[in-house]
Amino acid sequence: MKKTFYTEAAYGCGLAALALGTALMEAADFGVSMVVAPAYLLYLRLSLLIPGFTFGTAEYTLQAALLLCMMLLLRRFRLSYLFSFVTALLYGALLDGAMALVGLMDAGAVAVRCAFYAGGLLLCAIGVSLLFRTYISPEVYELFVKEVSARYGVEIHRFKTGYDCVSCLAGVVLSFAFFGFGTFQGVKWGTVLCALVNGFLISRCSAF
Repeated sequence: MKKTFYTEAAYGCGLAALALGTALMEAADFGVSMVVAPAYLLYLRLSLLIPGFTFGTAEYTLQAALLLCMMLLLRRFRLSYLFSFVTALLYGALLDGAMALVGLMDAGAVAVRCAFYAGGLLLCAIGVSLLFRTYISPEVYELFVKEVSARYGVEIHRFKTGYDCVSCLAGVVLSFAFFGFGTFQGVKWGTVLCALVNGFLISRCSAF
């Protein structure tokens, strides 16, 4: 028998799960999620030039640019799209808090790093699936997938996998551009693995 899980709770839990999952994967240093890889590379580069520039700041800055691209692609504007940017601001604040919290933990041992990576990967999938189930505007990443896949009639989880792979490639390009050809910062084997399995994990979490 199904139980009720209110969409407001899904929204809050989804954002928290995404923030904590991203922070855990960053601490594991096997490669961050492909979705946040471009923002993470911007953070690594710009934090060297701008004091106080955080991962969360990079996130909502990049999401603002993606929101503009989405509206141009769909050729429409809705007020709800602006609330996605509010969600991005909330997520950025949660992410900075999660980064500070996880930074207090010792992630030196390989076994601990593997546990951080696996836990982060699962939390990110849970977070995205929860945000897909709420009427409240999700992050721009999820909104982009939701709106564009519906506009062009592509099954959402397949579109999500393709979007993740493009984000992964963008992360590689930025890593080379910022830190030199052949240098992989933030985009490593864990990023590639995440790109391949994330769509499947999200679909399983959504079905549950």
